[in-house]
This record gives sequence, C-alpha cells and structure tokens, in this order.
Amino acid sequence: MSGQNIQRSILCGLIGSGIQASRTPAMHEREGEEQGRRYVYRLIDIAALGLGVEALPELLTAAERMGFNGLNITYPFKQQIIPLLDELSDDARALNAVNTVVLRDGKRIGYNTDCSGWGEAFRRGLPDVARKHVVQLGAGGAGAAVAHAALSQKVGTLHIRDAEPARAVELAASLCERFGAGRALACEDLAAAMKQADGLIHCTPTGMEKLPGLPLPAELIEGRHWISEIVYFPLETELLRVARQKGCRTLDGGGMAVFQAVDAFRHFTGLEPDSERMLRHFASM
Repeated sequence: MSGQNIQRSILCGLIGSGIQASRTPAMHEREGEEQGRRYVYRLIDIAALGLGVEALPELLTAAERMGFNGLNITYPFKQQIIPLLDELSDDARALNAVNTVVLRDGKRIGYNTDCSGWGEAFRRGLPDVARKHVVQLGAGGAGAAVAHAALSQKVGTLHIRDAEPARAVELAASLCERFGAGRALACEDLAAAMKQADGLIHCTPTGMEKLPGLPLPAELIEGRHWISEIVYFPLETELLRVARQKGCRTLDGGGMAVFQAVDAFRHFTGLEPDSERMLRHFASM
C-alpha cells in the first residue's frame, strides 16, 4: 500500500541560494498534474532562510526524514553535495557535479541532468551544424556539464575560455582524459579561436537580468557562426540579439532548462514525462 501512496503523491525540492525566480517548480508540478499525480515541488533557498552553506547536510537529512522523493541541487552546492551521497551516475562522477539527487530505500543517488539536458536541446535545435572547432565561454559547473555533452555530440575540438584561466586548463585536461588527447584546449587568444570556429557555446552568467551585457566583443561574432546560449532568464539575451542581427543560427537556453527538468522528473518519479508538453508549458511561462 505504501508503494502505491508514494507513486500517487510525489514530494521534491530544489536546494540552492537566491532561487526564488526558478521556473523548475512550476515545470515539475504541472507535468505531475498532467500525469494524474499529486506533485509538490518546494524551493529550499538558503538565502531566504538566512542559512549558510554549512546547512547542506542538515537540509538533506531533513528532506530524507520528511519523505522527499528527490532534490534538485543548484549553486552553490553542486560539488559540496557529493561527499554526502551514497552513489553517483557515470556523468556525475566524470563531471564531479550533481544537480539531481534521488532519495530511495535509504539511499542518496546523484545524477547530472545538465549534461543530458544541453545534449538533447542541441540535438534538436542545431542538429546539422558544422562542429570541427567550437569555442566555449565558461568552465564552471554548468560549463563542465555542457563541455562533456558537446564532445559527446561529435564536436571535434573544444576551445575553452574562462575568466579564471586555471579553471579552463583544468577542465580541458579532464576532458582530454575522458575523450582523447587534443579534444579540448584552454583558449588563450579568443579572437584567433573565433576566426577558426564553427560555433560558440556560452556558459557564463553574463546576459542574465542581474548581469546584462555581452560575454565577448560583438565584432568577434560572424554570420557564419552558430551560437548556443544556456542563460534562459531572459530567453532573449544580448548575445542572441546581436547574433541574430548578424544572421547566425541560434539556440536559446530554454531547451536545456526544460530537458534537464525532463530527465530529473524521470529520475524522481519513474514516469515518462512528455517533453513536448513541458516545452510548451515552459514557453507559456
């Protein structure tokens, strides 16, 4: 009987800092409702609760005791959560980052759906683009996930640039270990890399409402480039606006936001989400 109850009603949440504007709860709850489940998705925002990062173990234990089915994990906890887990998926282990935790049978299992989320969005949005040389801006948690997905999507060489050059060097080294020597390089000369590049993947916070602007000089973007953006709030960033004016093919950050939620929903519930319906719901928000 209890198994049936768990399936009929689902309780999940998002742990992070400054997450009040997140669209994740609405996406999960709406899809749960469409599937005939009582689905409650809570924001556990340490900024709103007046807590520090040291509260993570306590929050995880509390969620477990209260019968949560799973948790999404965002900034600043994607790495910090790892020592508190029992198992990791291959992607989460390779990335050393977790954004989805399933709580089941007394176990905490970590996944990374940022990686699969970007991969699915790219497969659908820019399926036929040239990808011999690609520049990626940003080597943080999301950047690492996207870089792994990009090399899995047959990108030849990924040129990675970050505001902290050591972070780009470190990410490139770990990608070469997984995908082969020379598949990723830390990018020192952005102008030269863009001259050679087929496309650009943007994985920094620049362009978000609180950080408006362009992540690179506009003159480096040419009409022959394709541009993939992961910022989705707003959906039309300055980067995408400039790129479209120049005639570039573009992919906004909405697809990654939806498909990481699609995969997390699947992990949490064991149900098959309707990704087209979730895309429509996201677009209507």
